[in-house]
Amino acid sequence: MFTGIIGTTGEIQEISALNAGGARLSIAIPFASELTLGESVAVNGCCLTVSQVTGNNVAFDLLQQTLNVTNLGQLTASDTVNLERAVLPTDRLSGHLVQGHVDETTKVLAIRPQGQDTKIDIALSETAKPLVISRGSIAIDGISLTIADLEEDQFTLWIIPHTLEVTNLGTKRTGDLVNLEFDLLGKYVQRQLSLG
Repeated sequence: MFTGIIGTTGEIQEISALNAGGARLSIAIPFASELTLGESVAVNGCCLTVSQVTGNNVAFDLLQQTLNVTNLGQLTASDTVNLERAVLPTDRLSGHLVQGHVDETTKVLAIRPQGQDTKIDIALSETAKPLVISRGSIAIDGISLTIADLEEDQFTLWIIPHTLEVTNLGTKRTGDLVNLEFDLLGKYVQRQLSLG
């Protein structure tokens, strides 16, 4: 379990295909020496398991399904990713409950500076519409954010300078894919309603 409060970013060192499908992702991580094999780390909001630690490089094995439903398969060497360690039971929940289970990817439609802040417009799929509300929480590449404005086929985020500086949002461009994880409570409510 995570909170969507990004601890730091890491740099992709390599992503290589595995013979049985999937891929191995190697990331330079500042807190690599603190990690143990089998530990969970959210990478761009996707919960991954540490499979190898060598110096400051940490390797994760990705299933083909993970590559299919996240933006991790599109990463290349030197790309920046958001990193968050699993939350401790004694930690403050500064963001919202984030499982690290990416629901879908979508495109960045526009990035617009607004004074010291930045507005980012994100495309909204038909299936996602019931899961978002104005002023509700959403995880974008693992970052806990608030939906500022909601329209028929998109939503807008207001990003403060600190968030832009300490996450990979500062490197995003129009057309980039981002990972979305919708609010956990909304997903449970939708499931219950679908069962009638």
